[in-house]
Amino acid sequence: MVFDFLEPVSENVLGFVENLNGQTLGRKVVLHTGADFPDLSFAKIALVGVLDNRGAVQDSLVDLDSIRKEFYSLYPGNWESTIVDLGNIPKGNKQEDTYFVVAQLVAELVKKQIVPIIIGGSQDLTYAIYRGYDHLDQMVNLTAIDSRFDFGKDETLHTSTSYLSKIIINEPTNLFNYSNIGFQTYYNSQEEIDLIEKLYFDCYRLGEVAINPSMAEPVFRDSDLVSLDLTCIQSANSGNNYIFTPNGFNGKEICALARYAGLSDKVSSFGLFNHHNSQQESVLIAQIIWYFIEGYNYRSLEFPNLNRNNFLKYIVPIDDLELVFFKSPKTERWWIEIPFFSNVNNKLKRNSLLPCMHEDYLRACDQEIPDRWWKAQRKESY
Repeated sequence: MVFDFLEPVSENVLGFVENLNGQTLGRKVVLHTGADFPDLSFAKIALVGVLDNRGAVQDSLVDLDSIRKEFYSLYPGNWESTIVDLGNIPKGNKQEDTYFVVAQLVAELVKKQIVPIIIGGSQDLTYAIYRGYDHLDQMVNLTAIDSRFDFGKDETLHTSTSYLSKIIINEPTNLFNYSNIGFQTYYNSQEEIDLIEKLYFDCYRLGEVAINPSMAEPVFRDSDLVSLDLTCIQSANSGNNYIFTPNGFNGKEICALARYAGLSDKVSSFGLFNHHNSQQESVLIAQIIWYFIEGYNYRSLEFPNLNRNNFLKYIVPIDDLELVFFKSPKTERWWIEIPFFSNVNNKLKRNSLLPCMHEDYLRACDQEIPDRWWKAQRKESY
């Protein structure tokens, strides 16, 4: 049983929780204490630490106690979902050992419709989470909040700067789409940027997302797995001076993105990686997790693919095309229809409607076809 690999929450944290106010998260989250393992029957969200940092630039000890203390000191919102803390996955003898346990654990939790929040550890663990979807009979949409694309080179496939190459190269290839939110051009070669375009992936520069974080909402709405590299946050906000980041998201922006990720009915796993054990960063991580859970508790459970009759339909003619939009009267969110082709794999059927923004509809009315529609249509017919 994969849960047997999990180490309980440390005595240090358990002792800290005992002295907290009864209304705090620490007194409401069900903890893996060693003597008791949480009952997953009613769980909706599971916190899991991974104590493996071998994919980082410099392998160092992963200490998640400070993150847990900060998170458990917070007060919950008006939440109804049950949260469990399953403890930590220890560092395996080899990286592959850690990957195996992470993948198996993610698969088990997602099958139980429990959203795992994986706290790393280095970002190459994203590959292990992705592998957890292998037996779930679906394609995977991965979104990375990151300043870099992390393609790397063949000889560095086990590092946090190359996990995306590993996902693309290794079989089975379940990746349908990759989106990057917050890339900084000077950290990525032109070759990598061209490859993103060639593969019809989506990328959004830091500047445009920082000005309007809501533009990322449709991206998360179409994502299964969200991976956050904490080095995409300004060092002034995160306190991470080990890898100094003068430009990046500030605390308010990154928490807004986390909330959008939580709001997505489709996001089934969320990972935070490359923590460098600073107290300031622990405070921010705790709040990022809080906002993700806050978003989760306000999910609207809208699935227009299953029943489009409950949505408003808009048809926009552009030359010889007809773009079909759907709008939710409940949340006022928008989707655009992507045409099917006879050679499309059955696993892609749920991508027939692509989340979009109201602005995409307005641009279509001005005879401008949305870029994401073009990319998705070409990908479907590839």
